[in-house]
Amino acid sequence: MSITFTADDKQTLRTGAYGAVSLLAAAGAVNGSPHKIATSGSIALASATGPVGHVLAEKKGGMDLSGKSVAELADKVLPALTEAMSLLKAQAPAEADNYRGIVLVAVESALGDSKPTPVLADMTRKITAALDAA
Repeated sequence: MSITFTADDKQTLRTGAYGAVSLLAAAGAVNGSPHKIATSGSIALASATGPVGHVLAEKKGGMDLSGKSVAELADKVLPALTEAMSLLKAQAPAEADNYRGIVLVAVESALGDSKPTPVLADMTRKITAALDAA
């Protein structure tokens, strides 16, 4: 099956996926190592397969993951996750499931083996809710 993503579609997919990892890194900066969180999550995203995996593997430039607070970053990322799921459900439902799985594996990888702090557990819940909102 061939799926054609527009440049905007690709940007939304990447913003949601890499933004989820960035949110965890920003939220975990208080108690953990944001670099370890970001590295582990990004490696998981780079290991993705399927059409979405190809999009995530492309050059990531152009994403706006800036913000002066976690709240500002969340205002960009959480809607992008929901939008990504909506566009994938419309174009290729199997890829919507793949994307959701990819993002959640990246979240799990970012958190590592230790029990997440309450802040990271809450952010994980928000990421999952955004994925499921579509």
